[in-house]
Amino acid sequence: MSYKICRIGIIGAGRIGRLHAEHIKYHLPQFQLLAIADPFLDKVWAEKLAIPQLAQNAETIIANPDLDAVIIASPSELHLEQLTSASEAGKAIFCEKPIGFDEETIQLALKSIKKNNTLLQLGFNRRYDPSFAHLQKRVAAGEIGSPHIVKITSRDPACPTKEYCATSGGMFMDMTIHDFDMARFLVQSEVVELFATGSILINPDFEQFNDIDTAIIQLRFANGALGVIDNSRQAVYGYDQRVEVFGNKGMLAAANQLQHSVSHYSDTTTMQSNPQYFFTERYHLAYLSELRAFYEAWATNQPSPVSGEDGLKALQIAKAAKESLTTKLPVRLQ
Repeated sequence: MSYKICRIGIIGAGRIGRLHAEHIKYHLPQFQLLAIADPFLDKVWAEKLAIPQLAQNAETIIANPDLDAVIIASPSELHLEQLTSASEAGKAIFCEKPIGFDEETIQLALKSIKKNNTLLQLGFNRRYDPSFAHLQKRVAAGEIGSPHIVKITSRDPACPTKEYCATSGGMFMDMTIHDFDMARFLVQSEVVELFATGSILINPDFEQFNDIDTAIIQLRFANGALGVIDNSRQAVYGYDQRVEVFGNKGMLAAANQLQHSVSHYSDTTTMQSNPQYFFTERYHLAYLSELRAFYEAWATNQPSPVSGEDGLKALQIAKAAKESLTTKLPVRLQ
């Protein structure tokens, strides 16, 4: 089978950048990984992957005329500058979330993306989880009628580092933003009002970042549906990821993925394994599928399946959640 090869580079070789690099190298032959840039690049790791161009700065990658596309997996505060430069250089762009922190600057960047007719896909990988994607298709097909209630549980197994928290933008921006996107994806309606409450119940270090580690967010959608998201930075039993959509004709639910499917039944108890421990395990297939979708959009000149506007909408919801947390009042979204 022959197909057009997408020559790609990666900006950022932290945890997520390395994940994408290894997936491309070992699982996605439709891509050719030609370059990677990071100020603290692990050259031993990069040389094992036989990446031809190793650089310390993003500009080197963006200026490479041999690249068709770039993956932006750098720290969040650098995303807008880098994707704007990549767009001006004629590259297709896959950008990890969030797209940025400032709405006005995001709008300017999206204008540049539109002017240059750039393919930009945001890294909301959970849309591509097989269970969540299957559930969404059945909701969209009307299998449970009109959605009335969506419930999303998203709990990490362990708190992030102080270094990560210092630049992440806070819990709603670095963690719950996935759930805000998932809520829009499942209900296919915009959030018009929310109320967020949160606490520091796990690690007092979050206080120095004006952040929280535990939260519940109530959502109201334009179509009248309601939503509830609950988050925790530390679920001691593993990576807790569940979704439920209830409608007037029934309910659809996606349970946790477990470490294995063996259950133990005895005369006193029934036992099963814990959920998979971290996102790299839980969303392995989703990470592969989102890059396949990016490739298909690039190869067939189709619109982005997860656009910059999707990134902006999720950011607006995250900022409204932070406002609600601060004011202790519901917040309306335009």
